Amino acid sequence: MDIEQLRNQVARIETEVQSLLKGVRSLDDVRRVRSRFLGKKGALGKMMGTIRDYTPDLRGQVGQALNTANKAVTALFDEAARRISSSEAAAEATKASAFDPTLPGVRPPLGNLHPVTIVQWKIEHVFQRLGFTVEAGPDMESDYYNFEALNIPADHPARDMQDTFWLTNGLLLRTHTSPVQVRSMEKFGPPIRCIVPGRCFRYETTDASHENTFHQCEGLMIDRNISIANLIAVMKLLLREVFEREVKIRLRPGYFPFVEPGFELDMSCLICDGRGCATCKKSGWLEILPCGMVHPNVLRHGGIDPHEYTGFAFGLGLTRLAMMKYGIHDIRVMNSGDLRALVPPCRLTGPTVWDSEMGRQAC
Repeated sequence: MDIEQLRNQVARIETEVQSLLKGVRSLDDVRRVRSRFLGKKGALGKMMGTIRDYTPDLRGQVGQALNTANKAVTALFDEAARRISSSEAAAEATKASAFDPTLPGVRPPLGNLHPVTIVQWKIEHVFQRLGFTVEAGPDMESDYYNFEALNIPADHPARDMQDTFWLTNGLLLRTHTSPVQVRSMEKFGPPIRCIVPGRCFRYETTDASHENTFHQCEGLMIDRNISIANLIAVMKLLLREVFEREVKIRLRPGYFPFVEPGFELDMSCLICDGRGCATCKKSGWLEILPCGMVHPNVLRHGGIDPHEYTGFAFGLGLTRLAMMKYGIHDIRVMNSGDLRALVPPCRLTGPTVWDSEMGRQAC
């Protein structure tokens, strides 16, 4: 390449650099273009390495031309870097001047309660207004409290109705919250008004309305002259408060060893409005509240004279109640660990608010 061709190529490089630098918007873009032309493998960098290939009488002219081009191109990059830096600084200054320290801060998003927890707290609040206490019992129970004291001896067929997780230490995972009935009788004696929310465990196949781990709320009221009318009145009040509207219910006979007489209290399925779906097994009704008058044998196991006192008990499915309240179609969602299980209450009932009456955060 003769000296004229070299000068022409250098001129084209300068023109190309000028054109490329017009479109850069950041210092990183400037660095990338600079490396493309001034790096060891760049266009000018490679040409600088060819000086030794020229004859001694041309090396001086070639070196001078390339050094001049190198300084000119370097100046273009420096000017582009200054322009961008100045523009970024101006933008930061504008942003800073636009900040108003008197405005309220951005409130960070809060977590949300699990649907079952919200329903549980609501039920606790309703019953505390009625003078009930909130009690608790162990998840790992003895055979005596889980079965025998509830009028379910070892040879009773009702044990086959509750598939049980038996433990190697001879105890079991409670199949219902009913054991706390007898524990409360032993602890307090009559009169008693208490509810017992908590987890239960059953060894059974899961589907849209059955889980091996679920939540119940046991209720117990024992006093003189307690009747079925008291039971029905309390159950209607409970469902009306939880769903914040009148709920269609039906009461039908049911067998439970620890109550006599026993009832199945069903509510119209709110998922399908009673038309029938997978959750209610196409019946339009959902078994929600087994209940009845406390069996005399259970009163005796609790140290209470059944000739002097009567009472009612119920077992409310908190998990199923949450499904009805928030339109959750599959009970398995509750224990899935999926954080989206926390969304339905807020999505369906509005933003998170502070319920000052309950004193707890709720949706």
